[in-house]
Amino acid sequence: MVMVDGALVLYVERGGKTLLVFTEEEPVLAAAGAALVDVVKRGAVDKLVMEKVNGHGILDTPVAAALTAAGAYSTPKGLRIRA
Repeated sequence: MVMVDGALVLYVERGGKTLLVFTEEEPVLAAAGAALVDVVKRGAVDKLVMEKVNGHGILDTPVAAALTAAGAYSTPKGLRIRA
């Protein structure tokens, strides 16, 4: 779960393949994406492979753009973050 200014923005479902996103505001998504990438890069989670957002493919979504800008990288099925 990633919160920005006390509001839920991202929820990573069990297994990490699906995200639930609760906003479309780009500055908020950028902050949440950076926080999620930072958690993985610090080693709190070994890796994260995300394929869906709100039930749809994650590629070409605003959250994918935010995560990519923060350090995630694209794979054929979705996005990956490694420690």
